[in-house]
Amino acid sequence: MEWFTAPEYALSRLVLLRLLAAVYLVGFLAAARQFRPLLGARGLLPIPRYLRRAGWREAPSLFQWRYSDRLFAGVAWTGAALAAGLCAGLADAVPLWGSMLLWAVLWALYLSIANVGQTWYSFGWESLLLEAGTLAVFLGNASVAPPWPVLLLVRWLLFRVEFGAGLIKLRGDRCWRDLSCLRYHHETQPMPGPFSWYFHHLPMPLHRVEVAANHLAQLGLPVLLFAPQPVASVAAAGMVATQLWLVASGNFAWLNWLTIALAFGALRLPGGPHPRAGAPLWFEAVVLAFTAVVLVLSRRPAGNLLSRGQLMNYSFDRLHLVNSYGAFGSISRVRFEVVLEGTAEAEPGAGAVWREYGFRGKPGALRRRPRQYAPYHLRLDWLMWFAALSPSYARPWLPALVDRLLAGDPGTLRLLRDNPFPGEPPRQVRAVLYRYRFTTPAERRASGNWWHRERVGLYLAAVGR
Repeated sequence: MEWFTAPEYALSRLVLLRLLAAVYLVGFLAAARQFRPLLGARGLLPIPRYLRRAGWREAPSLFQWRYSDRLFAGVAWTGAALAAGLCAGLADAVPLWGSMLLWAVLWALYLSIANVGQTWYSFGWESLLLEAGTLAVFLGNASVAPPWPVLLLVRWLLFRVEFGAGLIKLRGDRCWRDLSCLRYHHETQPMPGPFSWYFHHLPMPLHRVEVAANHLAQLGLPVLLFAPQPVASVAAAGMVATQLWLVASGNFAWLNWLTIALAFGALRLPGGPHPRAGAPLWFEAVVLAFTAVVLVLSRRPAGNLLSRGQLMNYSFDRLHLVNSYGAFGSISRVRFEVVLEGTAEAEPGAGAVWREYGFRGKPGALRRRPRQYAPYHLRLDWLMWFAALSPSYARPWLPALVDRLLAGDPGTLRLLRDNPFPGEPPRQVRAVLYRYRFTTPAERRASGNWWHRERVGLYLAAVGR
């Protein structure tokens, strides 16, 4: 079937798949490096304990058969190695069926991790990575031209990512409608980046331009993804530019880079490899069957876009095949931070010396400039931001974190930037709530500080060994 293939998108597919493999590589590396203290047998939210109450239906995963920390590490490092191979072009060096198998294995390995990741894997970009991974299975390799049905499914996914985010904003916080949200967002976002201080201090008219441009990118351009070329390419290029702006202004793990990768499903690039136009009959049949499944499963996500009770970052099936997306329907006006402190005194009095634990990504020391970590995902740092919004977010894991700090657990301490008790663990640990804000330009010139903070009160009373 001549209509089935789109050889003019061969280079676009190549870029899309290599970027997707690179994101998978980052995801597996983050899992391999962070899982033991977060999810391991002695982690803050142990996987074995979770699996005792969640069966195959709730959490399809390879770990339903057996779990051990060594097996998890094997899955994570195997996924990282496979993703690195795909990023280097492994899928184009094997037959078509082999390429599909490699991407399917990659998806299954990450699904097995995400479905037992609990709170640590509750972010929308986990589902986005898995859904994009299923599309990669059916995009083919260099031996066949890209199949049109799957390219359209890539655009449908990108449409839901952007349009869903745009609608949740319009239906949510009033500041999105009066164009004032970015007066606050650069300062109160989960993990500011090295340039966020400068973005925050842009003049208010430019903040309004930022919000208006965001509405255009998320509500106007997605509709044009299904227009003829070159309109679709212009729309996709506009989305790429918007995502790069977000990359520069903050840390959102791999959400932005994955969205950029998907944009190449509509962004037609000239040149590149020239695969034969045809595709094996069996491949066409499998692709059409998969397309039909996605269309059927799209009914609920499509209905969610039209619903006044729109769900944000919600999976309608445990395989994460077709999901709903969205971000920042509401914007915090004030930034709060939970700061963990320890003391060497067994019975700390009013004059006790409390020393602060430093995190890698979240704000802490006032003179420390925010760092760039994305696309790498610092899961504990992100959950600490949620903890500052409400203690209910931290209740399942914060007591265990305090316990690990009191014990001087090496794995937990490796999640942090520094340990103020390198010799002997503290005798008491507490959590203090602070209000943070960016310094003004005058304050920064005078003090060298990027942040100013004021103590609000105790978040968690001191806990002893």
